[in-house]
Amino acid sequence: MTRKILVTSALPYANGSIHLGHLVEYIQTDIWVRFQKMQGHECHYVCADDTHGTPIMLRAQAENITPEALIDRVHGEHLGDFTGFHINFDSYYSTNSDENHELAQGIYRKLREADLIEVRTIEQLYDPQKNMFLPDRFIKGECPKCHAKDQYGDSCESCGTTYSPTDLINPYSAVSGATPIKKESEHYFFKLGACEAFLKEWTRAGHLQEEAANKMSEWFGAGLQNWDISRDAPYFGFEIPDAPGKYFYVWLDAPVGYMASFMHLAKNTGLNFDDFWKEGADTELYHFIGKDILYFHALFWPAMLKFSGHRTPTNIFAHGFLTVNGLKMSKSRGTFITADSYLKQGLNPEWLRYYFAAKLNSTMEDIDLNLEDFTARVNSDLVGKYINIASRSAGFIAKRFDGKLSSAEENPAIKEIQLGAESIATSYGNREYGKALRDIMLLTDKANQFVDQEKPWELAKQEGQEVRLHRVCSEALNMFRLLTLYLKPVIPHLAAQVEAFLKIEPMQWQDANTLLPDGHTINAYKHLMTRVDSKQIDAMLEANKQSLQTSAKAEPQSPARHAEKQQHDIPAIAETISIDDFSKIDLRIAKIVHAEHVEGAEKLLKLTLDIGSEQRTVFAGIKSAYDPEKLIGRLTVMVANLAPRKMKFGLSEGMVLAAGDGNGLYILGPDDGAQPGMRVK
Repeated sequence: MTRKILVTSALPYANGSIHLGHLVEYIQTDIWVRFQKMQGHECHYVCADDTHGTPIMLRAQAENITPEALIDRVHGEHLGDFTGFHINFDSYYSTNSDENHELAQGIYRKLREADLIEVRTIEQLYDPQKNMFLPDRFIKGECPKCHAKDQYGDSCESCGTTYSPTDLINPYSAVSGATPIKKESEHYFFKLGACEAFLKEWTRAGHLQEEAANKMSEWFGAGLQNWDISRDAPYFGFEIPDAPGKYFYVWLDAPVGYMASFMHLAKNTGLNFDDFWKEGADTELYHFIGKDILYFHALFWPAMLKFSGHRTPTNIFAHGFLTVNGLKMSKSRGTFITADSYLKQGLNPEWLRYYFAAKLNSTMEDIDLNLEDFTARVNSDLVGKYINIASRSAGFIAKRFDGKLSSAEENPAIKEIQLGAESIATSYGNREYGKALRDIMLLTDKANQFVDQEKPWELAKQEGQEVRLHRVCSEALNMFRLLTLYLKPVIPHLAAQVEAFLKIEPMQWQDANTLLPDGHTINAYKHLMTRVDSKQIDAMLEANKQSLQTSAKAEPQSPARHAEKQQHDIPAIAETISIDDFSKIDLRIAKIVHAEHVEGAEKLLKLTLDIGSEQRTVFAGIKSAYDPEKLIGRLTVMVANLAPRKMKFGLSEGMVLAAGDGNGLYILGPDDGAQPGMRVK
């Protein structure tokens, strides 16, 4: 049965470049969409730039252009990057569109009619120099818990504490540097708490991964708070109906951008918008998102849709983050890699598509781009195994048999490869790409074993072996065709080159049941893929370091850009202390014997530390920089005589020492020979 499917990826913000971390999601989604289309289903893939909010407004001011000019330029850059990695949107639009304006205001009015909007006065921090209310991330100050300096207005990156911006000590505006003042304003709220019964049922009805549903249960345990959906002028966005000077918070109209992008597609293609968005629609709707925006998509969004008369998502698929060489992406190390810099170094985008696919599964686990492993795996799997099948057999067909194949009906290895189609399709459909590729590579090994056993290069030298040589090479190319079909969702551009080489129509999944017929003519073989050169990787890393230095030099001294740059400056040396003061701190070598994620904590890892005489539990705000499994067995330094601190997640019995700035975070480690329990002097 033909399914009707609408698929979206999260909307990239129009205030920065696409980087490899973003591409995890778009490549994952694109593979799934391509697979569905190969299955013969009606599948539409839409996305858009997320274009509203204070950062857009401030960046446009800094560049002395209009916000509209900024978002138009960035839209072109984003679409160019996506196209370079063969991300095939059916519609790539903008949230700053007439369709989005119409839909967002319509949804708001429906929610208001359902008595789900309330208005109340709140107190916020206000920049008296810029005459604007400050979003949390544009307020910095001293953490009220651990007293770390230069922390954001919503949470502390040092200790992991969350708080209100008004709790900060000595707050300042990241826009102007001015001391903010408290000021009252009337705000509009969506009564999310009134939707709790529906959301409890919906989040447990199979629409989320189990781990995502469990995450939502934590929010229910704390009780859902009503959601502030308004912002005060000046603000770049859509005005709230009947509320002059009040604008929709970006997270209200951003997901509506999915609907707007599809509406734009529908207008141009004759599709029926209501078939995919009206309440009760029997079509399917899937959102691919990062786990960091799960709250918005699994609570706010379905509630908005349900109570405004629209259908809710069939499924929301959340994925993890990307690390590079086991660490958080870093500008100083050159591992904050932009899509543009990857392509400009001549790196094949399908190398990355294949590597990401080999790492991806249906969970919310983070994945790591290990650049040495990337080079080895691409060179081994794609070039050494897959391409090798064609390169060792195609030339003989052209030279000895006028480009014509012979029959390949009776080969058991071909039959085995054909039988793999069903399980590989299941893995693709379930987003278990790593399993799909492992199975494909096992079949690729079978094909290579056949070629190795038959040795066409030796048959070509022997008299009387023409028929066998013809059969062996024809069968090898039929295997190559089948493997290409299975890899096509991952490497579509290379698959198209193979289709041209084999002189066949674009392959669909059902073509696994057929073989190239006797007498089928192919084109002369041309090399299809080169190996990864480690020098290209080095050049890419260096280019990203240089781009950081260049951007720092060219940084316009606007309030927003200057404040962002300050995050990477070296802080001033603290006040002088005496040796007696220092001697009060008991620093010990500690061995990390266990490390794990903390359920419900965005920035903390739970560490079990061996300090020789005992083991301690420490909650450390290093989740963004380290995979817990890779910390086990490492030595580090801890403050052993720090008073235990009761946290939401348990008792923390010390502090791990780490260095860092806006570019990265690095735990300290001793030299070889140090042992757990040794005192640091």
